[in-house]
Amino acid sequence: MNFNIRGENLKVTPALRNYTEKKISKLGRYFDTPLMTDVHVNMHVHNNNQVIEVTIPLQGLLLRAEESQMDMYAAIDSVIEKLERQIRKYKTKVNRKYRQRVSRGYAQIAVGANPVSYYEDDEVVEESDFDVVRRKRFNFKPMDVDEAIMQMDMLGHDFFVFSNSVTGDTSVVYRRKDGKYGLIEKE
Repeated sequence: MNFNIRGENLKVTPALRNYTEKKISKLGRYFDTPLMTDVHVNMHVHNNNQVIEVTIPLQGLLLRAEESQMDMYAAIDSVIEKLERQIRKYKTKVNRKYRQRVSRGYAQIAVGANPVSYYEDDEVVEESDFDVVRRKRFNFKPMDVDEAIMQMDMLGHDFFVFSNSVTGDTSVVYRRKDGKYGLIEKE
């Protein structure tokens, strides 16, 4: 893993850096092969709380967690617990989905065959009546609706834009106020 650890309004000491790297490296035990990915860690202070945000783009999955505590070391421990829960939840769903497809006579599926690329551009659009303060760009991995909902839940978002593997179009799943899910597709 390649670590990119940043501090905003906070000095990232060598001890804090080593503790963070050691804890995040332990997530590798959940995977068969060593993780060769970039780990983006952002630490900052907000209203006397120590906040840590961790983003780990993996093949076919984007792990992201954020935690706020009075102590940065406690925040690191909490964010690692969240990431472990996300990984276990994802692996359980993938294994269940795989067993269902195999039991129905489908051929084996390659989970996560296409990588998900993730990066941010902080840009401000100037010649507009609306101020765009952040712009995010993604390479869409083709996936079905169930996988998109799972990805949305793991990210903790209320909506998720994806390339529908069935129709080939860009679609959006979203969480409704009643707790159920909606799907927006092009006509």
